[in-house]
Amino acid sequence: MEKFLHITPHSLALVLSRVCREDAEGPPSSSSSSSPPAQAEVWEKLEHHTGYEVFASFKAVNMQHFWNKALTEALSEIFFLGWIDEHVLLIQSQEVHLEVLRNTWTRRTLKPPQGFHIKCIAPDCSRYQSFSHSKFCA
Repeated sequence: MEKFLHITPHSLALVLSRVCREDAEGPPSSSSSSSPPAQAEVWEKLEHHTGYEVFASFKAVNMQHFWNKALTEALSEIFFLGWIDEHVLLIQSQEVHLEVLRNTWTRRTLKPPQGFHIKCIAPDCSRYQSFSHSKFCA
């Protein structure tokens, strides 16, 4: 049986990867080789962020699942715990709410914060190994 490090009780770590610049801008336009100013401003905002901003984005994106009452309730009860190495978002809540987040991740309905992909939800990162590394930036 594997042993996991528990940073704090009733916590969950979302291991994230930044979206590649090409993914954020979309396909290149045939009329111009440079991206429009609005897209450049959005990308610049994605480059400079705090952990709490990433957490707020994660909650905002997923609160749009109004048909999934369990998810919206879970999201309303989670708290920002920390931001490690600009890639790991730590959240805390009651275990029942964390289980809802795990289940929505398993069903691939949990959305990442703006500007990121969710690699895995720790401690179960085995799913990440099945993804192509080309989808993520270094």
